[in-house]
Amino acid sequence: MIRFKTTQRYIVLCFVFALLTLPALSATAAEAVPMVPASFSKLADQAKTGVVNIQTVKTLKDGGRVFQHFFGSPFGQNPEDFFGPFFRQQPQHRTERSLGSGFLIDKEGFIVTNNHVIKDADQIKVILHDKKEYDAKIIGTDPMTDLALIKIEAKGLKPLKFGSSEKARVGSWVVAIGSPFGLEQTVTAGIISAKGRIIGSGPYDDFIQTDASINPGNSGGPLLNLKGEVIGINTAIVKSGQGIGFAIPSDMATGIIEQLKESSHVSRGWLGVAIQNVSKEMAEYYKLEPGQGVYVAKAYEDNPAYEAGVRQGDIIISIDGKEINSSRDLTITIANLKVGQKIKVELIRDGDKMTIPVKLGERPDEVADNGAPGQAEPDTFGFMFKQVDDDIAGRLGYPPGINGLIVTDIKQGSLASRSGVRVGDLLVEVNHKKIRTANDYTKIIGKINKGEVAHMLFRRGNSQVFVVRFVKE
Repeated sequence: MIRFKTTQRYIVLCFVFALLTLPALSATAAEAVPMVPASFSKLADQAKTGVVNIQTVKTLKDGGRVFQHFFGSPFGQNPEDFFGPFFRQQPQHRTERSLGSGFLIDKEGFIVTNNHVIKDADQIKVILHDKKEYDAKIIGTDPMTDLALIKIEAKGLKPLKFGSSEKARVGSWVVAIGSPFGLEQTVTAGIISAKGRIIGSGPYDDFIQTDASINPGNSGGPLLNLKGEVIGINTAIVKSGQGIGFAIPSDMATGIIEQLKESSHVSRGWLGVAIQNVSKEMAEYYKLEPGQGVYVAKAYEDNPAYEAGVRQGDIIISIDGKEINSSRDLTITIANLKVGQKIKVELIRDGDKMTIPVKLGERPDEVADNGAPGQAEPDTFGFMFKQVDDDIAGRLGYPPGINGLIVTDIKQGSLASRSGVRVGDLLVEVNHKKIRTANDYTKIIGKINKGEVAHMLFRRGNSQVFVVRFVKE
């Protein structure tokens, strides 16, 4: 009986202790998972003075087309078609007015926005939160990341501060401020839905995805954390998706903006190698962890990597101690380094690890004119092509030995300009027929009659393949 009573008392005491500690446990759980902030009003009040509305006027001289307002496409080559309907006008000179957003980064009047917001603009007007208007001039642009830096002459400005996009976590709260559809100082809130998104806009895709409402006119505006720091620049939306927007990470943008401010253009590091992801079989062969490293398909002569000793067949596993797990990792890592910077490339060759010092060159973002066959005038769809060779392929990230035609230019206002195809994309097939030379392309297109369809298969980078449909006019 004594033992039983003692046991009973022990059980009762444990039960009482558990009840007493429940509030503390609940409080700890509540602190671990914060709920919706009580209000975003204080943040909005603090940030609004640094957010601007941007109005542009563009003269269309090619007889043009009048498009609906659009500021969601990442790279600005007729992004308005991303939203759909357009209608033809009789050939004549006409102006097109567009709207966008931006934000002040210092008291000197420098403003960050998207390249596609101000691209080809004849006039740029900036409107501050207090309705004061200023003419702006373009300081520099970087079409590869869709960033632009403009400047106004004004006093008493209150800029926003940059925060770290790297430290921002998926699921954390963010606020977007901009001028969707011309509605100035619109504030929306949501969370970071994902990071490192690739949407096929270019070699430096590394977008923050958010469900904070972003609409045409938001482009160039800031994506803020709850401290009021800019962790992204709102850039793109998905036409058919609700609650899916994309922003350029601040950690990527700040270095580019500094270069634009200093020299009006961007220089990127360059190794000079053709690379591809390591397959499962290659990983087993080289005794690598799955997804580790990138395979050097070719090291181009007279380029930094080759001159330093990197060779075809090497597997690059790190740059200055930073792990490289994909082609995209290497491309972005090198592009974010300075021209002339000395780096340590750790690689595996014949099963042995070694480190090779490399002095980076400058990335040639434009297609080099190296004598490969090309066109003198745009074709019927508005494309300018050049036959690919190993040198061009390497510079644009395609594997050596690939066949096709590289897009070198796109005529403004043409069918091609509304297709989503970009300079640097590779045409490999038309209506299921392989394209190896410009003559192949000319013969195939020549057999397509007016009103008939041309399905064009393009490649973009190492992995993305897409089809564009044209009706021959």
